[in-house]
Amino acid sequence: MTTAAPAESDPVIDALLRAATVHLGGRDTGAPWGTGFFVAPGTLLTCAHVLAPHLKGNPGRIFTVGGPEFNGGEPLDARLDRWLLDGGPLPEHKVPVEQDLALVRLLDPDAEHECVWLTDRTDYTGGRGVVLGYRPGGETQPHRAVPWKATARVNGFDDEYGLRIRPEAEFPKGGSGSPVLDAYTGAVVGVLKSRRTGRDGGLAIAVTALRRFGPAYQELTAAHDRWHGQSPKITGHNWIERQHQLPGTGVQTGGDHWSPRDRREALAHLAAVQPPDGIRPLTELTKKARGSVAAPPGQLLPRTWRDGHGLLYEAGQPAAAIAALHYLQLVVAYDRARGGDPAALAHWVLRRLQDVPRIVHTVVTEATLPPALLQAPGEDGAGDGRLVVRYPRPGDGRAVVIVELEPVVDAAAPRFYWRIRVDDGHDLNEPLHEAQTGDGTAPEGLVRELRAPLAEVFASVDAPGAPAPLEVALPADHFDTAVHRWQLTEMARLHQPAYVGVRRMVVLRDVARRGEPHADWLDRWARLADAARLTACRTPPARQVPRPRHLAEMPAAGVPVLCRPAGSGVGRRAIGMALDAGHGVALWHTDAHPDQGCSDFCEEVHQGAATLLAVTEGADELPDRLRRIRDDISGTRAGGHWAEGVALLYDDPCRPLPSDADGPVDSP
Repeated sequence: MTTAAPAESDPVIDALLRAATVHLGGRDTGAPWGTGFFVAPGTLLTCAHVLAPHLKGNPGRIFTVGGPEFNGGEPLDARLDRWLLDGGPLPEHKVPVEQDLALVRLLDPDAEHECVWLTDRTDYTGGRGVVLGYRPGGETQPHRAVPWKATARVNGFDDEYGLRIRPEAEFPKGGSGSPVLDAYTGAVVGVLKSRRTGRDGGLAIAVTALRRFGPAYQELTAAHDRWHGQSPKITGHNWIERQHQLPGTGVQTGGDHWSPRDRREALAHLAAVQPPDGIRPLTELTKKARGSVAAPPGQLLPRTWRDGHGLLYEAGQPAAAIAALHYLQLVVAYDRARGGDPAALAHWVLRRLQDVPRIVHTVVTEATLPPALLQAPGEDGAGDGRLVVRYPRPGDGRAVVIVELEPVVDAAAPRFYWRIRVDDGHDLNEPLHEAQTGDGTAPEGLVRELRAPLAEVFASVDAPGAPAPLEVALPADHFDTAVHRWQLTEMARLHQPAYVGVRRMVVLRDVARRGEPHADWLDRWARLADAARLTACRTPPARQVPRPRHLAEMPAAGVPVLCRPAGSGVGRRAIGMALDAGHGVALWHTDAHPDQGCSDFCEEVHQGAATLLAVTEGADELPDRLRRIRDDISGTRAGGHWAEGVALLYDDPCRPLPSDADGPVDSP
């Protein structure tokens, strides 16, 4: 946390904050429930625990919001839009910080009101704060909402989203949901959650917790930035113009300064650009805009273009014009690469460049996308508007979850011992969960038994919008286990697909390849990595039986493709020869194959695989390209698609499974 000199609050911003703040209550004459404040047209923010006791059993209940400076003093009807509360209502002191936010929507979409300015950064300047809201009138006037105001200073953090307020601040009972304003920058940075029982001080929720609303967060911040982008620009009676007079904006003369006006207009234009495709584009673009220097440690991962802009600040200082304009130009290039049309943003950047020094103009106009984000063509070769996420490589800091399935020796029917590891470059040899004793687990019981431990591990290593890949290492005899069809959630949400192969990259590995990798395996992997384009090789060739030379003599860019199961019969012999020849990548169809030779569907499999591999620039693109096809199949319910039953071997010898010299020993 950076430290700033104390600042007196701006009286106009205080007035704007008061105008955007309302009290919530029932439609009857009961006492006010708490405070909320408008963050976007028709939408206000409050604490979930303020609403939960009153919405028990009826989350759609209509209530009122009002204030002396809102709607002429007349309350308006509203209802809960969504909240982060997981499960039923809880007492205030038991609601976790990260769950204690709720969005409320007015029933009248045309009602006019003020909106606060939300900070776009994840750090906090540490300057003087202002908290204001409403409290119940007490014993003499319990039904009245009484305005109150307090000063506060945040002096610490509580996990990712909690803001600890110093003890000298005094908050009234019932003040939850009030906005916390940073007087240094003129931005709302938090929502008051609670006071300390019987003492001064309290706890607030950082507005960055809004990111936990997922896609709704993008919609909310875009609406917020559009609203402020259309607000008056000359009168001085709005947030941005008053922020020019605050010490936290560092306003200077000259075109190389990034002013609050620049920020407002840039964010309004960014709100019109379609959201980024995940976390990685944002981190890559902000890093390049910062001169190839990553954001300071401790920053939350960005979710929107607005969040990326917030990563351009340095040590509490305003963003530099060169970094901000460079970032905006990179967003333009990125959106155009995926088929977007960010013309308005591009034109604004060009106009703004007229006021900057020549070096800034040169850096921005010559901006190019980072190599990791260069647009690759789609499966049809014409471009599908999406960017490929490359599979994690050793040492790049991205985690991979590995499930190892070892067969129980001499079991009457197939059964497995299992263990779960995480390969993040550290302590791979230490299983996080395992079942290595007893009778093992039958294949049909694996998903049920692995659900809970996998959910725990994924919750630890997944980043927002960037699920960790899943590798399942198992014997080649069981390569037809359709892991991509596993459903790790018994009851999936409607907007989230349940199949693991749709939500994350899923690949198979040979559990027999433990310890030091064989020279043939290393050599073929290196040659495949050097290939510019991959080539599908029908295995075995049409109307032939598989022979070792078919796999050993396959070209460096060749990938074995089987239109039949790999766990038995011809497919088992072919995949065994592929493993013996050192192949680390292969595709096969896990479902049954016709007894009387290949069918028309087999030709679809080979043609589809050939097209997929032809546009894949490197083996590390293949897992995500296949995942995207599965996502499309899930969305269109195309049951006859060639890739629906296809499994992928992706066995990287640079990340070998640990040797298992001390593994389980079976005995009668």
